Amino acid sequence: MDSYRQEKVQKFEDFVDCRLKPDLVRAIGERDKLFEQQKIFSDLRKNIENLERNSVTSLRTFVNLGSEVYMQADVPDTQRIFVDIGLGFHVEFTWSEALNYISEREGKLSRQIEEYTKLIASIKAQIKLVYEGIRELLELPAERSVQEPVF
Repeated sequence: MDSYRQEKVQKFEDFVDCRLKPDLVRAIGERDKLFEQQKIFSDLRKNIENLERNSVTSLRTFVNLGSEVYMQADVPDTQRIFVDIGLGFHVEFTWSEALNYISEREGKLSRQIEEYTKLIASIKAQIKLVYEGIRELLELPAERSVQEPVF
């Protein structure tokens, strides 16, 4: 193989290893964070609906103070709750306001997850395209997509 082809193959491999694969890992990580947020809001919605269904007006619970240290807490009035809206801000909502907010956030999170899923698919396609270019540069035969039985 001549040096020109070798340099091209090396550039393509470096592009995949230094750019595309880190981008893919980053996109998957961001999408996983969104899945976690979606789960948190889903759990909160279910808890509020359970409180409404059971007409709970006061509550005794354990609160995580950090580092898995818990403290018992009494909630005398459950009609209003504080919801973390991001950046360290909490907003006091009634149950119905909280459910409306949660529905909006879940919709936004679903759209963001969809965007990251498309981005991940695009990066994977780019990686496959670059590998196909490397294969052509090296003049290797194309891989068969369906393996035929060998007898």
